[in-house]
Amino acid sequence: MLYGSHRVRDGPSHAVEKRIVEVECARPNSSGRDRSASHLRRVVIGGLAVTGAFVLSGCDSVVGIPTDEPAAVATTSTTPPAAVPSTQLVPPTSATVAAAPTTGTVAEVPAAVQRWAADLKTGTVAQLQAKCWTIAPRNVAEMYADDQPILAALAQPGTATKDAITWKNRSTTVAVDRAALDTGYACPRVATAGADIDYNEADARHTVRRYLARFVGTPLDAADKEGAYPLVCKASPASWDPTGTGKAIAAPLADNPGKLTGATKFADQEISSERLRGDYLTVEVPVTNSAGVTKTRTFTLTAGPQGYCIGDVSP
Repeated sequence: MLYGSHRVRDGPSHAVEKRIVEVECARPNSSGRDRSASHLRRVVIGGLAVTGAFVLSGCDSVVGIPTDEPAAVATTSTTPPAAVPSTQLVPPTSATVAAAPTTGTVAEVPAAVQRWAADLKTGTVAQLQAKCWTIAPRNVAEMYADDQPILAALAQPGTATKDAITWKNRSTTVAVDRAALDTGYACPRVATAGADIDYNEADARHTVRRYLARFVGTPLDAADKEGAYPLVCKASPASWDPTGTGKAIAAPLADNPGKLTGATKFADQEISSERLRGDYLTVEVPVTNSAGVTKTRTFTLTAGPQGYCIGDVSP
């Protein structure tokens, strides 16, 4: 993650940013999977590189909203990737794939991940962004840019915990939440070897975008409902303490989930984020209610093992 006080705003502010936005937004429209060197950027999932106060832009949302751009471009490796068994790339049937163990070694890639891996090999970035709608589109493009290291990692035995399954090789780590396996199509997170699987500010902004899209009646996917994909922090255990008072309370939004009832639209291209302390950050968005009044709402979020959750909204 990036720490320190800075604000990242969705929206280009100068000529260089505009040029990058145009290039990055146009990428999903190209035919097939574009595997040029400019796309082989690995994201350290905990954050994106920033030099000084200069922040570049890329596409962060489903409507082409710009956000963080990595400062460095990785070069293409000349080392041939490990072979990946073709059986792992064919959409499986429930009769041929055993359920993943609760803990320990995972010998066979779960069916939900196999379906995603098949699309990774043959699909376009735009197709992956559409299917992996729980992840910020910008992160989908970055994490899945180079398929061969990912497929090579999946060819190794995985390791299961109660929360996730992880595959590793010398260059790449791939991890998927257990909850995603139950959906039938699991989009994993990817990091370079040795880096933590973590969540960045684009993920936080995307969490708020999904939350507001539900309220205004245009969810990113028909299945995106709180019961199936919770975005609000749980009331228990009471661990909410964004200002570091040492006196944790229940997340306020958990006790008032309908706080934004009546919202009719939000300014998707004006979403911005700023880090507070530790795993907490704020996301600001202009939101319009049924009376036509627009106010900038501040969402406070915290990161957990399954991503960001929203704990409070003000005013």
